[in-house]
Amino acid sequence: MGTQWWLQMGLGEYPVIAEARAGNDGLGITVSPGTVAYVTTGGPIPDGADAVVQVEDTEEIDKHSLDSRKVRIFVPTSKGVDIRPVGCEIETDAVVLTSGQRIGASEIGLLATVGVTMVKVYPTPTIGVLSTGDELVEPTTGCLNRGQIRDSNWAMILAASLQHHCKVLDLGIARDDEVRENIMSTAISAGVDIILTSGGVSMGNRDYVKPLLQKRGTLHFSKVWMKPGKPLNFAEINSRLAENMPMKKIFTFGLPGNPVSGLVCFHIFVVPTIHRLAGWENPHLLRVQACPLQPLKTDPARPEFHHAIVRWELNDELGYPGFAAENTGHQRSSRILSMKSANALLELPATGSVMAAGTFVPDIIISDISNAICKISSSPDSASSFQRSIMQEL
Repeated sequence: MGTQWWLQMGLGEYPVIAEARAGNDGLGITVSPGTVAYVTTGGPIPDGADAVVQVEDTEEIDKHSLDSRKVRIFVPTSKGVDIRPVGCEIETDAVVLTSGQRIGASEIGLLATVGVTMVKVYPTPTIGVLSTGDELVEPTTGCLNRGQIRDSNWAMILAASLQHHCKVLDLGIARDDEVRENIMSTAISAGVDIILTSGGVSMGNRDYVKPLLQKRGTLHFSKVWMKPGKPLNFAEINSRLAENMPMKKIFTFGLPGNPVSGLVCFHIFVVPTIHRLAGWENPHLLRVQACPLQPLKTDPARPEFHHAIVRWELNDELGYPGFAAENTGHQRSSRILSMKSANALLELPATGSVMAAGTFVPDIIISDISNAICKISSSPDSASSFQRSIMQEL
């Protein structure tokens, strides 16, 4: 209810002279002193009205009489209450989105509000995935012969690429002596942005990926000082799909053949590349500080990415609420079971010492942590502690 007279007369009963509903322009309605008009949420404020009283704070009188509708108002108000001036949400010439910002449901709603239905966006990258190795067979293989293993890397890397909304090109499994020009040419001609190979990147005499990358492009590195994932290759290949088209740069990662090493390298190196190609302003994965629940032995030579399950603890076992990291078991690079349910990589320094439980370490979040179990504290102060600590942690 809106009335100009309200400021002078206070509580009371007033005749309802008109209605202004959402979608109606409110033209021809004027609220004079001593009268009110019914206005729905989102409706235009009639001329002469300068305040709104919520319908819950009123009572309609003589509601069945069309000629003598009245309303009783129970609360005082003041000028401007519950009235949103036109343009108060977004000012003229205001910038609502800038280049590099991700577009989600809220941003699409914002664009619709200002009448923008088309914007330029970065395409999601296309990734070609190739497995290499004489020992590999399809995951559908029932009975394995001596020396054979099912190709878990192929399924895992394809799934990881799809989780990051990429288009994927399955290049299949190549025998060690088949890692040749034709497979690379197939990927390039398909217009991929990233090529991921698994296996064939170490120091063996049948590891052909590194020589091929050196031949086709610029090999930037073939080893990384980290655990797991040391034998990682990275190269850039320049290609042109047609003579009249500009040169295109393809980022090629030779991932280690051990599945844990390959997946860790995917998160640390490939995911930021995907984000950068997709136009993200900050391509890096989220980092938080967490306290391991168990002591951790660090490697003496290489920094280690230790897979763990990170969750928010409201229990005061460590003295305060915060992120806690639970070990997923033995961290051998071939043991894919240790990656099950892991949502973070703990960044452990190369000290060769035992890190005590409860020591803060940086964690890289690699998947959704919203489903991680949260232990509830019995402390009456836990809610306020949670609110304080979450701001400090994030």
